[in-house]
Amino acid sequence: MAKITGLGGIFHVVKDPKATRAWYKEYLGLDGEYGPMLKWSEEKGEEPYSLISHFTDDEYMQPSSKGFMINLRVDNLDEFTAELKAKGIEVLDQVDEGYGKFAWIIDCDGVKVELWEQCAAPE
Repeated sequence: MAKITGLGGIFHVVKDPKATRAWYKEYLGLDGEYGPMLKWSEEKGEEPYSLISHFTDDEYMQPSSKGFMINLRVDNLDEFTAELKAKGIEVLDQVDEGYGKFAWIIDCDGVKVELWEQCAAPE
């Protein structure tokens, strides 16, 4: 049987795609011919995975007014957030949940971006 093999992308409407692509390149280091491109690789011996989560309200997306959030994996959250702060990006919060470390920022279009460092395989 055929199966889904991973997250193909996140698509959303913005006022200025060129400016948004430039923001993701400058602040998150993501670039590609058609927009920011992610290439998955194994991290810390754990099998990398993507998650589709559903929420009954938009509380988790706040302070963004959008009905979605982008979750990006990072290999070293502490280092990555330090680099963002040095570039003038506000890190809204940062937590360690044991199975992973999380931090949140808002992109140039008001979309909440969750940065995630996987620390253990999900149970």
